[in-house]
Amino acid sequence: MSDQPLVRLAEIEIDPDCLDEYDALLEEEIEASIAREPGVLMLYALRVRGQPIQRRLVEVYADEDAYRAHLQSEHFLKYKTGTEKMVRSLRLIETDPLLLRSRLGDLT
Repeated sequence: MSDQPLVRLAEIEIDPDCLDEYDALLEEEIEASIAREPGVLMLYALRVRGQPIQRRLVEVYADEDAYRAHLQSEHFLKYKTGTEKMVRSLRLIETDPLLLRSRLGDLT
């Protein structure tokens, strides 16, 4: 296990007819991930201002093993299969963390 956090960004475009359904599935997945997976350190979902079909996700995992475990979790697989036809495009961006600090808790 690496002690380096894994940080990913996701750029997602959603079918405009599916926005509410997509957001509901995303919320369910994020809530379950934070509640059930200690290796999931942070998941932020953002809507791009002025572009209602654009979503951005910021994901922080304890390490690569935590990320791989997340991808196999029941709640992630439910989200992935449930939103498959709603997602018009998905771009995953790998990052190298430089500095990760926060005082933020649950802001919503």
